[in-house]
This record gives sequence, C-alpha cells and structure tokens, in this order.
Amino acid sequence: MSKTKEMLEATCKGLEDKIGQLNMDLKAKQKELEDANKPIISSATMDIINDAVNYAVENYDFDKADQYELDFSLDYDGKVQAETINLRDTYELMEAIVINIEKQFKVIQDESTNTEQ
Repeated sequence: MSKTKEMLEATCKGLEDKIGQLNMDLKAKQKELEDANKPIISSATMDIINDAVNYAVENYDFDKADQYELDFSLDYDGKVQAETINLRDTYELMEAIVINIEKQFKVIQDESTNTEQ
C-alpha cells in the first residue's frame, strides 16, 4: 500500500511540474502572438523615443494656471484644499511630445498605405 501511495505522489508531483512548464510555455506563446503584428524597432530607436518624450515633458510649461481644472473641498480642519487637479488641454502636451519625436527621425511616406511611417 505504501509503495502505491508513493507512486501516486510521485506521479502527481511529476504532473504538477509538467503543468507548470506548460503554463510557462503557454504564456510565452501568448506573448509571441500578442507581439506578432507589432512593428519591430531596435532598442537604440526606443532609447531615442524615450529621450524625446522625456525632453518634451521636462520642457513643457506646466505653470500655465489656465490649463488646469481644479476641484476644491474643505478638509476636516476647515482648510480649503485642491481635491483634484486635471490638465484641461492635453492636446498641447501630446503635440509637443509628437513633434519632439518626429524631429528625431526622417519620416517617409509609406507607398502601400499612403501614410507616414
């Protein structure tokens, strides 16, 4: 009886290990499938894009008070506080980022779709 129990435990452990490996393989293939239609860029290109975004955000003028929508409230001490601060017009920030990225690359027309690449 004890040998049968040991055999069953060993079989269960082996199957659990196999399931674990299959789950890892499944996740890897799902990631591969998710990335299948994505355009490929090098890590150097990604670094250029990251630097361009960082530069655009760091040099954006966040001090314009009229860009924000503020909601005020009273805290438990009776002090007025800004409860939420929302950037009202994100288009200017987005445009600054896109322009700064475009400055880093030579943009050409894609002949098959007639869009910029």
